[in-house]
Amino acid sequence: MNDVFSVLSDPTRRSIIEQLSNGERSVQELAEPFDMSLPAISKHLKVLENAGLVTHRKEGRYRYYSIQPDAMDGACEWMETLKQVWAKFEGMFCCSKNKKQ
Repeated sequence: MNDVFSVLSDPTRRSIIEQLSNGERSVQELAEPFDMSLPAISKHLKVLENAGLVTHRKEGRYRYYSIQPDAMDGACEWMETLKQVWAKFEGMFCCSKNKKQ
């Protein structure tokens, strides 16, 4: 779970995950929205793959990446538990902006 949060702390990698949420993409397709080289995108993809968040298949000279949806299960379960704990505190604190002075 620590790997998942660490890897997703990078905005480029989060954007790649968002692109892959719409289906499999080639490295070239994934690189299009960024102002960086293909080797730089490949490094981000390697980090995502090492964390188990994405997988790839090779077809000729091209690599196609896709999401590994189960990789987020542990992190999502933890976030859901945290959300339930946080909900217990809802309404316990007043925001000074809402107070009339």
